[in-house]
Amino acid sequence: MNAEKLRAWWSHRQGLDGALRGKSAAAILADTGWARSVGGVGPYLTLFSRGEISREAADAAVAKLEIHELPAARGCTYVVPSSDFALALAAGSSDGEMKTAYKLGVTDEEIDKLCDAVVKALGKTPLDPDEIRAATGNASRSLGDEGKKKGLTTTLPLALGKLQAMGEIRRVPVNGRLDQQRYKYVAWRPNPLRGFRMTPEEISVELARRYFRWIGPATVAEFQWFSALGVKAAKAAMEPLKLEPIAKDDPRMMLPGDREKFEAFVIPKQAQYSLVSSLDGLSLLRRDLKGLLDSADAARSVYVEKGFMRVAEVADLPSHAIFDRGRLVGLWEYDTVKAAIAWTAFIPKNKDLVKAVAETEAYVHDQLGDARSFSLDSPKSRAPRIDALRKGA
Repeated sequence: MNAEKLRAWWSHRQGLDGALRGKSAAAILADTGWARSVGGVGPYLTLFSRGEISREAADAAVAKLEIHELPAARGCTYVVPSSDFALALAAGSSDGEMKTAYKLGVTDEEIDKLCDAVVKALGKTPLDPDEIRAATGNASRSLGDEGKKKGLTTTLPLALGKLQAMGEIRRVPVNGRLDQQRYKYVAWRPNPLRGFRMTPEEISVELARRYFRWIGPATVAEFQWFSALGVKAAKAAMEPLKLEPIAKDDPRMMLPGDREKFEAFVIPKQAQYSLVSSLDGLSLLRRDLKGLLDSADAARSVYVEKGFMRVAEVADLPSHAIFDRGRLVGLWEYDTVKAAIAWTAFIPKNKDLVKAVAETEAYVHDQLGDARSFSLDSPKSRAPRIDALRKGA
């Protein structure tokens, strides 16, 4: 299998070739996949890199509920198009924190009563957690020092999480932005899950259908990681799709309708530089960074959390990334002190690459103000990464 063609195909399916410019935020997410959100700039960069969508336009799409941040696959939060609200909620799970809560003496009955109180308190006006706590009286309680140690200070987040997963309430960013984690909550009417009748097996099939459209060809294990399904359940979800191997004895599978398109696909001759987030779908959906590397770059040293590693040994992007037709060709971070992008390239710098960096730098500077990878990412915490990038490592 031609690795260069495969990388370029993935980039094409992810819309990083400019084919989606002019499309709406919802259409881009429907075509290329839900955008992972952890209080960083990932969703904004996803939309800008594919459709040149401004932060203002993205925020407007959120306000109009054309797109929304939801608990979805693996219980992780993604920004999802309205067409997939029900599927994303149904594919998610809110059980993780409850497993911890049970050990602290919390019961399902207690949380159900709290959920009823929260729904009663919420109307058309969004309330923040403190306002909800005041409106629900003693329906929630502190989980004490032991709860603090386990990251659960009160029972209220358990109810809020459960109600979000049920589609009963939704959270609204306090300042309307996706790159922060301060929320108010409002009743969601009509509930997007109203009338949704898919069985768990059908949900898994639909999730697989989208996944392989977004990033196929991919392996069973890669789909498993995204969906959190077991081996047997993942294979069962894939079976109705009649997936085909990309080549004989190759474990990577693709939708039958894509096979002919892939065979006819021609690697673009001109470079297509894209600056994306560290959680971009191109790398995150399959979580196979090595597959996006040119063999000449495999031994390159990159700075990770506690030192340097060979990039081929890293599971996830250590910084925001620069891709060219699916090949990882550089890394970048935003330096708030110098109000500029700090970056390093795995290839010789050229005017088109410099232009691409300048365009993203202007977008971050003028519209975002910073480019946090996640909520706890700060200018101070990323200083070592910035220093390593400027030194070319």
